[in-house]
Amino acid sequence: MSIVLGDLLVKESLISVAQRDTALARQKTSGGRLGEVLIELGYLSAEALHQVFHQVPLAPRTIAKTGLTELFLVELMLKIAYFSGQIFSAREMCGKLCLAQVVVDALAEAAKKDRLLEVRSASGPLQSSYIFALTELGRERAEMALRLSQYAGPAPVTLEAYTNMVQHQTVRQIEIDAAWVRRAMSGLVIGDALLDRLGPAFNSGRSIFIYGPPGSGKSSIAEAVGRALPDEVFVPHAVIVDEQIIRLFDPTLHVLIQSEGSGSDAGIDTITSKQQDLRWQRCRRPVVMVGGELTLDSLNLEYDPISKFYEGPPHMKAANGMFIIDDFGRQQVPVSQLLNRWIVPLERGTDFLKLHTGKTLEIPFDQITVFCTNMNPAGLVDLAFLRRIRHKILIPNQTEAEFIKTLERVCAKQGINFEPQAAAYLVKTYYQDKGRAFTGSHPRDLVEQIIDRARYLREFPVLTEAAIDAAAANYFVEM
Repeated sequence: MSIVLGDLLVKESLISVAQRDTALARQKTSGGRLGEVLIELGYLSAEALHQVFHQVPLAPRTIAKTGLTELFLVELMLKIAYFSGQIFSAREMCGKLCLAQVVVDALAEAAKKDRLLEVRSASGPLQSSYIFALTELGRERAEMALRLSQYAGPAPVTLEAYTNMVQHQTVRQIEIDAAWVRRAMSGLVIGDALLDRLGPAFNSGRSIFIYGPPGSGKSSIAEAVGRALPDEVFVPHAVIVDEQIIRLFDPTLHVLIQSEGSGSDAGIDTITSKQQDLRWQRCRRPVVMVGGELTLDSLNLEYDPISKFYEGPPHMKAANGMFIIDDFGRQQVPVSQLLNRWIVPLERGTDFLKLHTGKTLEIPFDQITVFCTNMNPAGLVDLAFLRRIRHKILIPNQTEAEFIKTLERVCAKQGINFEPQAAAYLVKTYYQDKGRAFTGSHPRDLVEQIIDRARYLREFPVLTEAAIDAAAANYFVEM
């Protein structure tokens, strides 16, 4: 299911097989990205290549173009109407189904013909002005459909359409350079040497193993890069497989990009045929993080026996973005089982999920997968697994200079005056004299301790030796 750029361009008849093979041979000697080689050879224009990875799903203008059956869509419309007081306007139904007016008109006409709907009133000659009501037969059909599935949301997209869109939005085609990496990491204090290692790793779009001592900033680094990933992606509200619904869009994970003309009324114009298909939400590349709560079951489709539809697993929701497994090795599942679960997806770029009916479906596995751990990799995973991880990066503790700079930034963020003398006292008394490592998370934690104490005393927080002593007494564990 994972498809490389050359094959994708051939599939869409943008280049020939011979041109692909010539470009691949040139790439082996000259290096660079395949797309750049194709442009250099004159086989493809830069505009055409850009269009391949920035496609906008267009609103279907007929029932057939949705990829769904008339029966399914009519019953979905009836279920939505049932939950909406059994009376609705055609315009309102467009917004709830996320389908164009011309498609909803066709569905309403089919439902009227089968005596499932009746026209309650009309403010004009066009069907878009009609107010519909469920008939007795329509209510019965809605109740019957609800017994099979209570999903009553935007019309889903097919698995084929979803797979095609993920391939066109692949995270492996992102292009970032040293300047971009420094901007993405501007909120963190990181040395140039480490930045030069992180850049190529994230630019590859492949899996990364980040390890180091607790509090060194592993998760913060991964999140910072993930939040800054370039380009937008389209995420479907739901995907349908064999009449089974998988809900995918998650407002807690997917950050919407509001574009001109977006909103409840977008996508229902009856004139233009080049509107965005509103079954897809325009989002930033997703960043999904899981931690110690991760189980093998949570990596499969979650079926609700009451609502009778599925919730997509976290790595499916992370498609075209970043999937961070934090605290790797501390999950309740044995590491060996988790490793076995990831070997095929990392190797092939595809994953297999199972429906409760027993059917297995193949989905694209396209995201930067980041494993973060403070455990020793040598004792945590075997060499066979590490070979499948393209980049292994150690995040060390900070230097003294980096630690002080982090403290200064934290103070500025919290509105506290930074006092160099107090900072020097902290470094000497609690780090140099104690032989304690300069952990990157300590400045934030200690300043928060100072703020907590000041609030209790009804004082303005200040960075003083006394405040540092009080914070350290409550923060560091001395046996």
